[in-house]
Amino acid sequence: MNVLQTSHQYPGLLIVVEGIDGSGKSTQLQLLKTWLQQHEYDVFFTEWNSSSLVKKTTKIGKKKKLLTPTTFSLIHATDFADRLEQAIIPPLKAGMIVLADRYVFTAFSRDVVRGVHRDWIRNLYSYAVRPDLAFYFRPSLQTALDRILVGRANLKYYEAGMDLGLSHDPLESFRIFQERIMREYDAQVAEWGLEVIDSNQSIEEMQAQVRERVYKFLEERPVPKRQ
Repeated sequence: MNVLQTSHQYPGLLIVVEGIDGSGKSTQLQLLKTWLQQHEYDVFFTEWNSSSLVKKTTKIGKKKKLLTPTTFSLIHATDFADRLEQAIIPPLKAGMIVLADRYVFTAFSRDVVRGVHRDWIRNLYSYAVRPDLAFYFRPSLQTALDRILVGRANLKYYEAGMDLGLSHDPLESFRIFQERIMREYDAQVAEWGLEVIDSNQSIEEMQAQVRERVYKFLEERPVPKRQ
């Protein structure tokens, strides 16, 4: 199984962020994007489950609660394949910095928790290119839950893992589901070299650590700036 074993040979840079819902990763990636653009780098942003090929199907499936673990997995794999071809490889070839909000590690965590076999899901994404930097934002479950619930009263059905029958209480189901996902992420830290950021910290503290790591990496492997 040859998955993420070799670095890509494109002139650009691929930076991904991972973490459970409420980890703060998306906020950190947007702040990093702004910082890189201020330093005159060409930046391209892409996020999980954003391909127009599957958006409508995913929306219908979620609304009608029709998605089985395998169906969910295959839809996300289709989304990723389209994003890789259309929104990741081309900007990497052009020498841009690609910022990805979630990457294959999301599937390696969520899908396994939903019952998909680890080897099967890794084989499904065997064509993926290895990121240059992969940050894993790790909060406490309570911190994640507090962030998720800010501004809204209810958790979404699949977000809370209600499809798994973990609990009739959405909050309790969320806790169990996200805790299991976190364990899968934790196991991937050594496997894939994910860089752990304690996301119980303030936004400013997390961003300072992210920028420091990215800055050092760019010193070692420079990427062309805008002309």
